[in-house]
Amino acid sequence: MQSREIRKKFLDFFKERGHTIVPSSSLVPENDPSVLFNTAGMQPLVPYLMGLRHPSGSKRIANAQKCVRTSDIDEVGDNTHLTFFEMLGNWSLGDYFKKDAIQWSFVFLTSKNNGLGLDPRRLYVTVFKGDKNAPRDDAAYSVWKEIFENEGMDPQKRIFFMDALSNWWSPGDNGPCGPDSEMFYDVTGKLTDGLTKEEFIAADKNQNVVEIWNDVFMEYQKKDGKIVGKLKNQNVDTGSGLERVTCVVQGKENVFDTDLFKPVIDKISLLTRQGDMRSKRIIADHIRASVFLIADGVIPSNTEQGYVLRRLLRRAIRHADKLDMQQGSFVSLVPIIVEKYKEAYPNILEKQTFVEQEILQEETKFRKTLVSGIREFEKITTPIISGHDAFVLFSTYGFPFELTLELAGEKGLRVNKDEFKTEMEKHQNLSRTSSLGKFKGGLANTSETTTMLHTTTHLMLAGLRKYLGNNIHQAGSNITEERTRFDFTYSQKVERVTLDKVEAYVNEAIKKKCEVTTEIMDKNVAMASGVEGSFWEKYPDKVTVYIVKSKDGTVYSQELCGGPHVTNTGNIKGLFKIIKEEASSAGVRRIKGVLEHKY
Repeated sequence: MQSREIRKKFLDFFKERGHTIVPSSSLVPENDPSVLFNTAGMQPLVPYLMGLRHPSGSKRIANAQKCVRTSDIDEVGDNTHLTFFEMLGNWSLGDYFKKDAIQWSFVFLTSKNNGLGLDPRRLYVTVFKGDKNAPRDDAAYSVWKEIFENEGMDPQKRIFFMDALSNWWSPGDNGPCGPDSEMFYDVTGKLTDGLTKEEFIAADKNQNVVEIWNDVFMEYQKKDGKIVGKLKNQNVDTGSGLERVTCVVQGKENVFDTDLFKPVIDKISLLTRQGDMRSKRIIADHIRASVFLIADGVIPSNTEQGYVLRRLLRRAIRHADKLDMQQGSFVSLVPIIVEKYKEAYPNILEKQTFVEQEILQEETKFRKTLVSGIREFEKITTPIISGHDAFVLFSTYGFPFELTLELAGEKGLRVNKDEFKTEMEKHQNLSRTSSLGKFKGGLANTSETTTMLHTTTHLMLAGLRKYLGNNIHQAGSNITEERTRFDFTYSQKVERVTLDKVEAYVNEAIKKKCEVTTEIMDKNVAMASGVEGSFWEKYPDKVTVYIVKSKDGTVYSQELCGGPHVTNTGNIKGLFKIIKEEASSAGVRRIKGVLEHKY
């Protein structure tokens, strides 16, 4: 069974069970400045898990979400770890809960008719054993116990209670969270008789069993790292990594032997000398991730998302050099990746030429710095390379620290790693301090007040376009509970008389108690119909459009967005006031606005 069939089977399975299929969000979060990338399928859904109505109107949704994680980058190249991956997910937003979620998980994984047909005798699960924050998950255990007993298996050899480190999930220090139940599959085919808990832990450590599914029961809320209570609804967040599932379905020992990677690995083998499979895997993973990142609007740079992309490409170049891979070879990998994913993610086909250009440009640029860097490295004559010198190679010449270590080893030199670590920490602290006042995009949180201001900001943009012309577009935003800060394309100062008109426009929409509705549209249809939007390249083929419309039929705002918003402008407490207008950069103005007389 090919990966595209597995993806389709998953979506069809949950569609048959009342789930609305929604498109993947961009890898770059739209309204979450706390993270660089969407790292899990649920991340774009946090506002809805917290209780906000989903734009689709459905309480049951499912999709395949593009994700990037770099926390385990040093482990990429083993059997399962990747930077880019697809997370298959189904969610209940206050609808079904543990019993349905677990039973459907089992049916999809094991059914030969409408599932993947995996052997249930090779399945193991874990559940939360309880702690001071929440009780032991006996409800999940009971469902699993009945399932295994019906299959003629001993539950004690299949279900294991684990602590919060293993079986409690949250996206960070703030937001929804809860206990989970993880499903593991025996990839050896030799553990079908069951295991003790100790044997299971050993099998997990040795990668003889691999996690392929996770049902998270999100009913708690975390704030500043602490559980502060329960959510309004009991939710289900399911995550299943397509790459891992494909691996077990195809009976492969690692994800790189599946159809998702093998064509790329084979191409790399043709372009290089044989040997060092780990380097080939790293190149395949990093270039695949780079293709998706660039297609979603990320370009190599020295900051934020761009820095991560640059790091991936430069790390791939280092491993390409180990294999004597010729300069420019990465470009030949792009069409193979595009061919594999163009059906599920058409934007990578649309951006293929641009992706190839960016990858080639970054490779060319880095190889020039490498020449200069190696020249500087050769000047070092001391038997121990200082941390300062290693950091200069890193910061000035783009040398990954691993490259310095490698070159030092070849010359019989040592590197002061502790000193380098100290220099890096100084640099990071300085960067952190200098970025405190940086203009961060998106919403600070999804609180009631921030959500009000977000909707108000949409109305303000509509007002600006009404009085200044349709050449006005968003260039950035930052919305907190105290104010909205909004950048827009315009080359001259906006007079106070015009700002007053914009204020009046916004407040008129608030007073009219306009309904805020959503519509899922084809992106091309939305663009052609005059829907306002910025950064169109970030969005999938199906987009969410928020419409603010009064009872008399007046449309005050029609804009592309991922939410969250109020459901009616009558819920906005206070009157909108523009308190400052100023230049932001060349051709860009900035407005700061607040809601006054909140009650």
